[in-house]
Amino acid sequence: MLELVGVTSRYGPVTALHDVDLVAEAGRITAVLGANGAGKTTLLRTISGLHRADKGTIRFDGRDITRLSTDAMTRAGMSHVPEGRGVITELTVRENLRLGQLGRSRSGTAMSIDDVVDLFPVLGDRSAALAHTLSGGERQMLVIGRALLATPRMLLLDEPSLGLAPRIVTQIFGIVRQLVESQGLTVLLVEQNARSALSIADVGVVLNLGRVVAQDSAAVLSADEGLRHAYLGY
Repeated sequence: MLELVGVTSRYGPVTALHDVDLVAEAGRITAVLGANGAGKTTLLRTISGLHRADKGTIRFDGRDITRLSTDAMTRAGMSHVPEGRGVITELTVRENLRLGQLGRSRSGTAMSIDDVVDLFPVLGDRSAALAHTLSGGERQMLVIGRALLATPRMLLLDEPSLGLAPRIVTQIFGIVRQLVESQGLTVLLVEQNARSALSIADVGVVLNLGRVVAQDSAAVLSADEGLRHAYLGY
């Protein structure tokens, strides 16, 4: 579904990604792991067009998307949920969800707001509430639900567990795994919480200072004690 070949991204004189090669297979969860400053967020921003690659090629379902605009990416079937739970706080939960239906991709079966509420019942309970009143976990559910309403074939998730209680992380990750298994969604999951990410991922990619240092099945990475201690913090 997604292939990066020799992708390099810079911020002025600073190189954030160095010749990154990466493959994310369709219908699977690929977890990108590493410490702060590893280049994880830059990777997602480069894929989705928010930051331009200085070198290399990005292909989505066989199509070269290296220079596509972000809105063209959405129409092609890719949704990016950035770090920070960016809701529009002055709008209600339902109004925020409706924004996800604007410019939706034609590549998949359209998901309705009712479908999103079935996945995240709390959003139905709070549909008339202003988004600024939501907890951190509720906001994360809202931004994921809004992204799903664009009918993506691929979902880019940036640090969805950040600052959330373990119970909420387990719930959200369980729903992501459910979507992959029931709908064939492809997910690229960027996470600092390596243990939780590997528990639901099929494949893991470890970044360190902008370079890929390991790429293997989640089970193999979880079992590699030396790699975990060196790069994943557990």
